[in-house]
Amino acid sequence: MTSETLPHWDLSNVYPGLESEEFGQATSQIKAQLEDLDQYLGTKEIARGGTVPQDPAALAETIGGYLDRMNAILRLGATLRAYVASFVSTDPYNNTARKTMSELEPLLVQVQRQQVKFDGWIGTVAEQAELFQAALALEGPAQEHGFFVTEAAEQSRYLMSEAEEGLAAELSLSGFRAWGKLQGVVTSQLKVPFEREGRVEELPITVLQNLRTDADEAVRRRAHEAEVAAWESVREPLAACMNGVKGTVVTLNRRRGRTDALHEPIDQARIDRDTLEAMLGAMHDSFPMFRRYFPAKARLLGKEALAWWDLYAPVGKSEKRYTYTEAQEFILANF
Repeated sequence: MTSETLPHWDLSNVYPGLESEEFGQATSQIKAQLEDLDQYLGTKEIARGGTVPQDPAALAETIGGYLDRMNAILRLGATLRAYVASFVSTDPYNNTARKTMSELEPLLVQVQRQQVKFDGWIGTVAEQAELFQAALALEGPAQEHGFFVTEAAEQSRYLMSEAEEGLAAELSLSGFRAWGKLQGVVTSQLKVPFEREGRVEELPITVLQNLRTDADEAVRRRAHEAEVAAWESVREPLAACMNGVKGTVVTLNRRRGRTDALHEPIDQARIDRDTLEAMLGAMHDSFPMFRRYFPAKARLLGKEALAWWDLYAPVGKSEKRYTYTEAQEFILANF
């Protein structure tokens, strides 16, 4: 059987490398864009309580100027962040990538502060409903982004003061973002010694989890027990990470006037509580089917009840093995 050379992650069509001239130029470009938008916000007095042009055309132009600049920042920023994150997420030991991500993050905080200024200002603008709607009715970026602008105005009621939002954004780097990064590092670098076919290997936790579908129950059980022990060994730092992230969210929600922990996610998902309850109700109504499924699967495995390591156990056999190319063609043809 011939072995197939598998494709490898290749990002050279985005930038040649993290330390390339092209990547450096893109970083310099976004810094210049951020500085330009800061100047624009200051010149147009875009901030909560700032000047509101009373002519619909002038107002639409001011809104459009912000949108055009912010869209350019978000396009380039998303490319830069995704590019660097691709290195970090596939190699947690890549110190260059992690350092570069740390250098990008303050720029993202600056974006957040600029958005807060616009959101606070557009909330003020929306109080003049007739003028606001007249500006959004005019052809141009304001009209094209009317849904976003209207939503920003509505959500502005949940902003703290500009100074408090700015402080929260800056503290996020050493606060909940840092806790999130720590969780990622701890879990991605977690390795477990595991014996297979007479040889002990240090398996990443994700590889160990893949053994949940192994046909051999003994392998599944040992993998399950090894995984539980692995998570137990890092439970303290992971609990601290969760408390750090969720504690921040709870505090900020309270200061922003949110009713509870679900308020912001519901708004972000653009649904209401009745819709959420309907979705949860549909899930609850499906429980009986799963309660029938698991005993049926246990019977197929010759057991009275499923063990944890049997939840993903295969119940059939297939000798078919796909090469990477065959798997690629199968997915493209069927999905």
